Amino acid sequence: DSDILSILGASAALMVSDIPWAGPLGAVRVGRVNGEFVANPTHVEMEESDLDLVYVGNETDVVMFEGCADEIADEDFVKALAFGQEACVPLITAQKELAEKAGKPKRALELKTVPEDLMAGFRELVGDRLGPALLTVEKIARQDACKAIEEEVAAAMTEKHGEEAITSFVVEQAFYQLQKETVRSLILNDGKRQDGRGFDDVRAITSEVGVLPRTHGSAIFQRGETQAMSIVTLGTTDDSQDFDSYTGGPTEKQFLLHYNFPNYSVGETGRIMGPGRREIGHGALAERSLACLIDHNEFPYTIRVSSEIMESNGSTSMASVCGGSLACLDAGAPLKRPCAGISVGLCTETDDNGAISRYKILTDIIGWEDAYCDMDCKIAATEKGITGFQLDLKLKGLRLDIMTEAIEKARQANTHILAEMAKTLDGPREEMSKYAPRIITVQVDPDKIGALIGP
Repeated sequence: DSDILSILGASAALMVSDIPWAGPLGAVRVGRVNGEFVANPTHVEMEESDLDLVYVGNETDVVMFEGCADEIADEDFVKALAFGQEACVPLITAQKELAEKAGKPKRALELKTVPEDLMAGFRELVGDRLGPALLTVEKIARQDACKAIEEEVAAAMTEKHGEEAITSFVVEQAFYQLQKETVRSLILNDGKRQDGRGFDDVRAITSEVGVLPRTHGSAIFQRGETQAMSIVTLGTTDDSQDFDSYTGGPTEKQFLLHYNFPNYSVGETGRIMGPGRREIGHGALAERSLACLIDHNEFPYTIRVSSEIMESNGSTSMASVCGGSLACLDAGAPLKRPCAGISVGLCTETDDNGAISRYKILTDIIGWEDAYCDMDCKIAATEKGITGFQLDLKLKGLRLDIMTEAIEKARQANTHILAEMAKTLDGPREEMSKYAPRIITVQVDPDKIGALIGP
């Protein structure tokens, strides 16, 4: 597939350019055929694979991964990551050899930062007030508390140094840095998260099904201040999505999940336009996580899930998996098993050599933990195994042992979430909605087909 080549091509181009960056990177697709991992499998091999892992790494550590699996066990998923890392090494070696032969000297870049004397002034005026403000439990109240400090200090700094020195860029960057330092210190030094939870705690979960009486299936899933309303529509096979397959393989799909993130979900106004990268990426992740759980030979309907994000404070894509799973069950779709998803974060401290010396893994991260910490690792799974995954990392790389620990934290969280979802609905409805289309399959004696369908 061209996606792997595009990553390698971009990495190689940056290596020979004068642009400074933290590469090179290796990229590989990992499949598993008959229990054996395969690097960059062919399209024919992928049809038999129960794993589709896009893995990107540097010489020693994981940088990114994304994909889906047919309920792969955690320990096998970790082995797949290790296999992908090993496959990346020769790709990185080749790029280094290319850079030695054709690379340009790297240009020097000067970072645009807040001057140290101004930064010291911001620190002095803020004092120790940011900690209590950041520990405000409720999201909007926390934002208001921090904003009040920012406006007060910005006004004092402007009065002292003038508008030319205290620009909006300086204020924004200074407070981003101060808030980031404080959030990380609270986690690493004080053992405190902003909303008061323990590091392994999942926020309070509530869910409902059948909330929209006219739809074929519906559910509301809420985890803390993140809420998704999922709506299921059932159609015939004529409603499946057709697409061009330039590499062979399927040319249609019968399971669709569309994710919508309106501005009001984060308390903002704005113009509603076509889907952006968030909508496309989050929807694709949630769709992959659920699609493998439907056998369309057994349930020959086209299924469209619409996930409407009503409130957002961390991992709406995983809330879409949970809500989508419940809505499918409410519609009578026979999922192999219910599926849940969770996001796991990470806060690190590094030594003088850039190696991680201290870290805390954060289960079910909120938005500010995503913004100010180092990782957003999304894992969707049934009780049997992992179905979807995506890693966003702000670090230059992450050791496999820490990644393995995060995957275990995700398993524990998903087990808890599945138990909470089961209290609402633990299996598919025996009867579909009276508004849903009915598909009836009849076996006809071949000699009598003419009598059935006529001339």
